[in-house]
Amino acid sequence: MITLWFSLVVLCWVLFFVLEGFDFGVGILGPVLGRDDHERGAIVRTVGPFWDGNEVWLVAAIGVTFAAFPAWYAAMLSALYLPMVAILLLLAVRGVALEFRGKGGGERYRRRADAALAGSSTGIVLLWGAVLGILTHGLALGADGQVTGTGLSRTLGPLFSGPALIGALIALLAALLLGSTFLALRTSGPVRTRARSFGVRLAGAAAVVLVALGLLGNHPLMLLGAALAVIIAVVARRELVAFVVTAAGVALGTVAVFTVHGDVILRSTLNDAWSLTRDGAAATDSALKLITVVGAVVLPGVLVYQAFSYWVFRKRVASERVPS
Repeated sequence: MITLWFSLVVLCWVLFFVLEGFDFGVGILGPVLGRDDHERGAIVRTVGPFWDGNEVWLVAAIGVTFAAFPAWYAAMLSALYLPMVAILLLLAVRGVALEFRGKGGGERYRRRADAALAGSSTGIVLLWGAVLGILTHGLALGADGQVTGTGLSRTLGPLFSGPALIGALIALLAALLLGSTFLALRTSGPVRTRARSFGVRLAGAAAVVLVALGLLGNHPLMLLGAALAVIIAVVARRELVAFVVTAAGVALGTVAVFTVHGDVILRSTLNDAWSLTRDGAAATDSALKLITVVGAVVLPGVLVYQAFSYWVFRKRVASERVPS
């Protein structure tokens, strides 16, 4: 039962980072790839039907983590509550920018909405990347399972560590690759052409960065990521393949974050014996059985609904101007 729920936790986080990853990437790239108001509007419309449904997986991931592994949830949030609060605030800004972009009058208003969308998306990606980098490295867990330290050094100190900065950089590259390959797949006209070209250049840059990080830190997964980036650059004209390869790379990276230490789900940087394991952090058997019943009803329904929405809105969004 514990293994099942750990797998479901990882699945929810994978779906969130893949699906919201291209949302964030599109938000960042709007002002970059859109040359005028019409093109920027077309870019936003590519994620319009999906972004709020994709955010459901954040709710699911946090809820499942809390229900199935409460000790894990408590330890993470006790140390990372400030970046998590910042992420939630930026998600609110992003939601307002998406929903109200078309509500006001004038191009200047929409430019401000696009800037707010790009800025909030960038901040969210960097913070999530830093959080994942921190979780990969571990936290200063004491013998009682609580993070040691006081004040801002406890909550902000890890954000400025090497693993956090590397995680933020990799997350930004991943979001931009997801966004560019998604736009190439979902648009027609000049935005499609620019997105494809941008994706090729970005994949080459990502490959160089990941090779350097992999060789410096002896991380085989970084080298795998670099290989995937090269594949993306090679198959850029086959837009579906490029997007699928990018999404697979993000999914593999997310799985690696949660499984890099094996049975240990949160490593203690003070003493390995104080690390949290799956068995030690899991809820009681009765609680796991109860949420299994709920999950068996809710999760398939969410998957079916999302698959249906993607099928309904599967056609490309035109970025070229149609003559009147």
